[in-house]
Amino acid sequence: MATTLTAAPAPPVRPAGCAGARPSRPDLARLGPNWYAAVMGTAITANGAAALRPAAPWLAGPGEVFWLLAVAATAVLVPARAVHLVRHRAAARAALDDPATAVFHGCPPMALLSLGAATLAVGGRLIGAGPAAAAGLVLWTVGAVYAVAVAATVPYLMITRHRVSVLRADPTWLLPVVAPMVAAATGPALLAHVAAGWRPALLYGCGALFGASLLAVLALLPVVFAALVHGGPPAPVLTPALFLVLGPLGQSATAAGALADGARTLAPAAAGPAVPLAVLYGVVVIGFALLWLLIAAAANLRALRAGMPFAMTWWAYTFPVGTLVTGTASLGRHTGAGAFTVLAGALYVLLLVAWAVTGARTVAGLLAGRLL
Repeated sequence: MATTLTAAPAPPVRPAGCAGARPSRPDLARLGPNWYAAVMGTAITANGAAALRPAAPWLAGPGEVFWLLAVAATAVLVPARAVHLVRHRAAARAALDDPATAVFHGCPPMALLSLGAATLAVGGRLIGAGPAAAAGLVLWTVGAVYAVAVAATVPYLMITRHRVSVLRADPTWLLPVVAPMVAAATGPALLAHVAAGWRPALLYGCGALFGASLLAVLALLPVVFAALVHGGPPAPVLTPALFLVLGPLGQSATAAGALADGARTLAPAAAGPAVPLAVLYGVVVIGFALLWLLIAAAANLRALRAGMPFAMTWWAYTFPVGTLVTGTASLGRHTGAGAFTVLAGALYVLLLVAWAVTGARTVAGLLAGRLL
C-alpha cells in the first residue's frame, strides 16, 4: 500500500535517499494521479495569499508567483499523464483496480479546481480579467464534472470490485469524496462571470455539491478514525496522510462562507440566515480541525524521529493546511474578528514552510531520478 502513494501501481518507487542507479529519463509508467497533489499544494498557496490579501496587500506578488508555478506544473503534468494513459494502459487500469491507488484519482479534479480558483483570484493582473475569468470558468466546469465522476466511481469500485477492510482504512479514502467540496468552495466566485440565467443553477449546484461531499465525509471519517485507533499508527511513509483529514474540514468552512457570499447577491432572502450559519459551522469545524492538526503533527514528528522517508505523501502537508487558511480567513471576513485573520496568517506561514520543504525535496528527488 505504501508504494502506491509515491507513484502509479507499477514498479515500486524507491524513497528519496536510497541507493540505486539514476535512470536516463523519467519512467512515466510510475506517474500516478497522486502527482496532481503538487499542483493542489501550489495552487492553494496562491489562493491562501489571495484570501489574506485584504489584511496583507503585499501578498499579491507572492500569490502570483505561486499561481505561475501551479500553471507551469500543470503544463508539464497534464501532457505527461496523457502519455502515461496512452502508452501505459495496463498501469492506468491497474490504478483503478488497486484500492490503495484508486483513491488518488480525487487529486486531478481538485488540482484543476484549485488552479481555476487561483487563476480567477490572482491571475487577472498578469493575463487580464477577461481571460482569467474565462480560464477559471473552464477549469471549474471540467473540474466539477470530473469531481462528481470520481466521487461516484471510486466508492462504487470499493463496493463492487475492491477488497478492502475497514480495519485498514486510512485518510486517503477521503480524497475522492472531498473533490466535490472543492467545487462547492470555488464555484460561487464565478457568479459574477456567468450569464444571469445560469447564476441560480451555479449557486444551488454548489450547495448540492457541498451536501454530497459533506455527508460522504461524515460517513467515512468515523471509519478512518476507528481504523487508526484499532490498527495503531500508519506506516511511516503513510503518516503524512493524517493531514488529509484537515482537507474536508477547512474546505467545507471555506465553501460555507463562499455560499453565504453568493446568497447575499443572488438570493437575498436566504442571505440573512446564510451568513450566521456559515460562521457557526465554520467556527465549529475549524475548532475540530485545529485539534486534529495537533494530533497529526505529533504523529508526524514521531514518524520523523523513526526515520520517515520522503515520498509524494509529503504533499499532504500543503493543500489541507491551505484549506484551513482560506477557511479561517473567511471567518475573519464574515465576523470582523481579527483573531481569525491572525490565525489564518499563522497557518499560512506553516503552509509556506511545508510547501518549501516538500517542493525542494520533490525537485531533488526528480533530479536524482528517485521519484520517476
